[in-house]
Amino acid sequence: VNRLELKWENKVKLQEELGLPVNKETAVAGLISRLVPQKGLDLLVDVMDYLTLFDLQIVVLGTGDEQYENAFRKFQERYPDKVSANIKFDVELAQKIYAGADIFLMPSRYEPCGLGQMFSMRYGTIPVVRYTGGLADTVKEYDPQSMEGTGFGFKKYDSAHLLKAVSKALHFYYREKDHWRRIMTNAMNTDLSWDRSAKEYVDLYKKALAKVGR
Repeated sequence: VNRLELKWENKVKLQEELGLPVNKETAVAGLISRLVPQKGLDLLVDVMDYLTLFDLQIVVLGTGDEQYENAFRKFQERYPDKVSANIKFDVELAQKIYAGADIFLMPSRYEPCGLGQMFSMRYGTIPVVRYTGGLADTVKEYDPQSMEGTGFGFKKYDSAHLLKAVSKALHFYYREKDHWRRIMTNAMNTDLSWDRSAKEYVDLYKKALAKVGR
């Protein structure tokens, strides 16, 4: 419960700072990214009008291609109570978004490693990702049966699948509170340390050596 209360505190501070309507119950989705095609922003731009129909605030932070910068600025003008477009590089604000958002968006076209999802999980902010590269390695789809998993995602690169993944996350956020707390706990307890990565690498290396030695 303390983690959830801390999340609410951080969320309210974030909403106040960005001039969004303050409501700790409202889901907040964050996107911290270079605004470039690799990051799957065309999918997000495609579904923004639909996302604003949900009880959801969307906070964007980043700089990049002019078309995306302008698109997000226009969404903020159109939906000032729903969208906060911060077209800048701001480490302090990034940290506040990681801490205050409920959902972290990474619909990447491709992502060799990806750090955003790891930072977000540390803060109990649930990643909604496209399962590609490092995102597929680090985010596991939540299974309500086993209560295992750390987020939600989609494989096929299209906007309908992104929309479906976000609405699934929102279903758990609003209607399955116990499950949502469990996902937060799972995410925060995920071991994403270099020690673990190094150990997995060594294990793979040993297996490869064993095969060669046969």
